[in-house]
Amino acid sequence: PEYCTVVEEMVRHAEDSYRELTDRTPGFMDYFYEATPVNEIALLNIGSRPTHRARADRSKQSVRAIPWVFGWAQSRHTLPAWYGMGTALAAWRGSDPRRLAELQAMCREWPFFRALLSNMQMTLVKADMDIASEYAALCGDEAVRAEVFGRVRAEFERTRDEVLAAAANPRLMDETPMLALSLARRNPYLDPLNHIQIAMIRRYRSAPGSDEQPSPWLDPLLRTINAIAAG
Repeated sequence: PEYCTVVEEMVRHAEDSYRELTDRTPGFMDYFYEATPVNEIALLNIGSRPTHRARADRSKQSVRAIPWVFGWAQSRHTLPAWYGMGTALAAWRGSDPRRLAELQAMCREWPFFRALLSNMQMTLVKADMDIASEYAALCGDEAVRAEVFGRVRAEFERTRDEVLAAAANPRLMDETPMLALSLARRNPYLDPLNHIQIAMIRRYRSAPGSDEQPSPWLDPLLRTINAIAAG
């Protein structure tokens, strides 16, 4: 029960941080549509439902869960998986070493919390803020880009540091070395695909073509989406 109370308090901090970014940051949804390939994902011939509940509604409430997560994953942000966790951990423990020790005890003694931190480390490893910054450059509004990506990068670094402290690990995924090795081995193949995709997005959006004459960039762009998803 005591551990549950700690997590409940952290959940409140995490949700407020997440909603501050996604609901209360001006231009955030414009950033999402421009800095991820979510619109292009809708052109793939997959899925049983459209990407949005209402075709013309570009709000967060309209976009479905799968394209929401898929778009952020393709652009190496992966933020639905970790955003707000760093703020929550930092807010709860503050600068009190006793609270940090309690978090570390929770990680050792409570399988739920240990699994949560382990999954968090995996999603942080899958993210890449340098590549994400290249996707961020697709956002046309410089002020929105700076504000949104600045928050994302800052929270990423905070979450990484706080999760490592709570797990008492020197590096991400130290407790799952085989999985860490598997993820590391995929990056030399995956990273170039992201850079190719960014180039294809720029070219496709500048020349989207028409139903009668599709853009020559659409097919290679869709192939990068498939390839990154497979990776």
